[in-house]
Formats: sequence, structure tokens, C-alpha cells
Amino acid sequence: MAAMLLATGLLLTGCGVAGGDAETADKAGSVPGDRASTSGSANNTNANNGGGSGSKDTISTETEVQEVIPQEIPGLGRRTRAEISPETTQAVVVTGDDQDSSDSTLQVYERDPAAGWTPVTDPWPAHNAKRGWTEDHNQGDLRSPIGVFTLTDAGGLFDDPGTKLTYDQGPAFTASGDGFNGEPLEGSFDYVVAINYNRVPGTTPLDWTRPLGMEKGGGIWIHVDHDGPTQACVSIHREQMRELLLLLDPEKQPVVVMGDAASLAR
Repeated sequence: MAAMLLATGLLLTGCGVAGGDAETADKAGSVPGDRASTSGSANNTNANNGGGSGSKDTISTETEVQEVIPQEIPGLGRRTRAEISPETTQAVVVTGDDQDSSDSTLQVYERDPAAGWTPVTDPWPAHNAKRGWTEDHNQGDLRSPIGVFTLTDAGGLFDDPGTKLTYDQGPAFTASGDGFNGEPLEGSFDYVVAINYNRVPGTTPLDWTRPLGMEKGGGIWIHVDHDGPTQACVSIHREQMRELLLLLDPEKQPVVVMGDAASLAR
């Protein structure tokens, strides 16, 4: 009687709103600022039965190879991504409709070593400067600066909602007057996060220090929206501003990535 040998191959298969909206804000002060894969190989082993018939039985098992590629933040090109520190695991992405538009969206992303960047909020409607965006911001040009800037300090007229950022609360964050559309600015600085453009990180958003000089502007914040364009800041609705403050974590070295869609895609 012939003995049968069976072998089976097995495969085991990532502002200070500067301006009209904030002259107060522009008087504030920061500095402008893998791929993983698992694979295996399947081996087909043939077992010949030694009977007089010379018949052959083959059993093969294969599992599809899957590659895990860490996700990038949608809409960001190589140049923009290169400006984000490898140590940063939290990014606030502000994407303008176009270079001359004051309408934009803001969305928060976090990075996992294996999975890459994933959104942790929905896209939120936002405003930026009245005339849009620029890579060479100057005081009074009514354009928001394009770039990647760190976020280290917050404050506001209202008490600290529980943010992990350093928070400065006080009456100096009172906003007054009207915006470009005649809308009241009151309440715009109830909550703010200083964008580290031409300011000293680690200070109150109201710090007037301008490392690049006063002509390069400053006091650019993320703050409460007043239903109109800003002078240079980014603004979002009050409840979303509060949510942002609760999300931001210094241990994740947060940054804001901001600019019009075409510029960010480079």
C-alpha cells in the first residue's frame, strides 16, 4: 500500500485678529514663521503519491499581499509637507478657496506612526483676510500669511475652557467696532489662539514683540468668527473655537498649515 505525503504552502498575510477686526489683535505679538508593508510568499508544495498509477495531488494556499501606506493630509503638496516637523503629530489645516478669497475651511488632523494623518474634526467654515493670502505678509496688506506656523499660546476675554495650551485671560481681549461688512466685532476675542507668525512663542497673544519688525505685521490669531473677513487672522464659529482649544495639545507640537488651496498643494 502506498503512503501519501501532503505538504501545504501557507502565506501569513498605517488674531490676534489683526485688524478691522482687530487692531487690538495686531498689537499682540510669534515668529513667522512610511511606508509600512507586510508581505509574505506562498509556496506550492507538490506531494507525489508513489502508487503504480503515478498520480499527483497538489494543494496550494495563497493570501493576498497587502501594503499599508501612511496617509498624508489631503491637499498638501511636497513643499508644504516638508515644512511640518517630523515631531509634529497635530495640524490645524486652513485652506482658502483661492488666493484672493476671504472664505476658507479649517480642519484638525492628527498623525499616527502607522496610519499617518487622519482628521479628528469635520471641515469647519472659516474666514481669513479680506484680500486673501500672501507669501510676503506686511502690516495692513489685508492678506493672511501662507505657511506652517507653530501654536503655543492662547487667551481670551472668557475664562480658560480647559485647554492644555498656556492661556491668558483678561479684559484686554475685548473687541469693539465693526468689521468690513458692518458686522459688530464684539466677542471676536472671547477665545483666541496665537499663530506664531512674527511673535515670540511662549508669551501672551497680546505681546507686541515683532522679531521681524513692525512692518511685517503680527498679532495674527485664530479667533471667534464675526461673520466677515479679517485683517489677517483666521476665524471660526464660537463653539468650534472652544472645541479647538480643548483639542490642542503642546505634547503633540501643534502647527497651523494655512494658505489658499493652490499654494498649499505645492
